[in-house]
Amino acid sequence: MKKRPKAVVVGGSIAGIACAHSLLSADWDVVLIEKSRSPPTACPTGAGVGLDPQSSNFINTWLHSHNTHSITLPLSIDQNQLVTDGAKRSRTVSRDEEFNFRAAYWADLHALLYSALPSNVVVLWGHFFLSFSVSDDMGASVSVKARVLKTGEIVDMVGDLLVGADGCLSSIRQHLVPNLKLRYSGYAAWRGVLDFSMNEESDTIVGLRSAYPDLGKCLYFDLGFRGHCALYELKNTRINWIWYVNQPEPDIKGNSVTMKVSTEMIEQMHKEAEETWVPELVRVMKETSEPFVNVIYDCDPLEQVVWDNVVLVGDAAHPTTPHGLRSTNMSILDAAVLGQCLNKCTTLENLGLALKEYEMIRLPVTSRQVLHSRRLGRIKQGLDRDDPEPFNPFEASMEDCQVLQQKSMPFFMGAPTSDDQCGFCERVELYEI
Repeated sequence: MKKRPKAVVVGGSIAGIACAHSLLSADWDVVLIEKSRSPPTACPTGAGVGLDPQSSNFINTWLHSHNTHSITLPLSIDQNQLVTDGAKRSRTVSRDEEFNFRAAYWADLHALLYSALPSNVVVLWGHFFLSFSVSDDMGASVSVKARVLKTGEIVDMVGDLLVGADGCLSSIRQHLVPNLKLRYSGYAAWRGVLDFSMNEESDTIVGLRSAYPDLGKCLYFDLGFRGHCALYELKNTRINWIWYVNQPEPDIKGNSVTMKVSTEMIEQMHKEAEETWVPELVRVMKETSEPFVNVIYDCDPLEQVVWDNVVLVGDAAHPTTPHGLRSTNMSILDAAVLGQCLNKCTTLENLGLALKEYEMIRLPVTSRQVLHSRRLGRIKQGLDRDDPEPFNPFEASMEDCQVLQQKSMPFFMGAPTSDDQCGFCERVELYEI
């Protein structure tokens, strides 16, 4: 191109930072705006994420001198087990020893990506997105308004592309699809990360490693009656745990799916955990400081994720339940494929074709993964009992229980990208037909 095109990215989470990296690789200028006032140096409500090999490879190409191994532990085993006999023991019903994921702490992954951004990327912290408008001349430019939280000043930015990476409660998606409603899953998740760096030989950790002998390389799922837990170890002596609890939809306040919890709520959670889970896991929950609750939503797949020169990525494009470890991975793959498509764009007149290509590649993948994750959550929570053929892991055979494994996810072995599909022109012709 005669001039470097410019993208305005809304959202400074992992999806937005990944887009900044990918668009830079495509020779675009990037301005990123984020309402948080500063980078997240600490994350009291942070949690673990599981990176698949494809996402890790893309991240490593952006980092150059670093890689994801510096902040992750291997997850080579995916195991589902039933908790029985009044939470006194567990029985394995599925085990995959060729899992090949990596476990990362959200704040560590974000810090790694953010610190690797070159100085020519403009990141505007403390800027609250207000609105956008697309010019009438065939979508040649997009104007974005934001409010500086510190001063109240309204600032305007103009770019050739607007990337909505502003999460599952996306304001940009709300403008584009005003009638879309998120679907409450029927359950919420207690979450926490236990830092045991000062107590590696404590009775709690010794007992946990005895009850979960592959901790450090295994993603454990404990299945109970109408609920399940996920458990795995993170780098730097931390344990990540999640407990999904069936309940009516809470009345959450503000623009967040994270609930504030009281001391009474935490004490009640501990009491119910004692009646549900093995004692070694319960002790981890009790010793975790500042556990929190995420309310779990998704939505039916969108019919499109591109409007003129506005594109949605990550949870803004496909809010999903967390059971297939897809949210972060889909965000990274969205960013990577978007960058690949834009890299082929020799003039801004071809921008629309590049965005159509992105949509054609990613929309079928993310739609199937969202729906599979939804089904997996309903199975593990016992919410599919009214289905014509409900799945009961307590009665199913070992062979049937393979549906619980992560490798049952569509495109588990790798999603298509712009580089390994049919020709660009062929895709556009197929799309138009």
